[in-house]
Amino acid sequence: MAATTAQGRTVLERFPAGAPRGSWPAEEFAAAQRAQGTTDARVVMDLHSDQFLVVTDTTTQ
Repeated sequence: MAATTAQGRTVLERFPAGAPRGSWPAEEFAAAQRAQGTTDARVVMDLHSDQFLVVTDTTTQ
């Protein structure tokens, strides 16, 4: 998992916005992170890059 920090948030993963209909890989990844209890991950849209970002406000190691 490649974590980068942007605007006070840590980006855990990036997913292209063009996923197949009915597929929500960013939401599934965020839910898996929350289920592990390691982070309070959520999904945001980066309009500039046309990607969904899974982010957290906590710093990851």
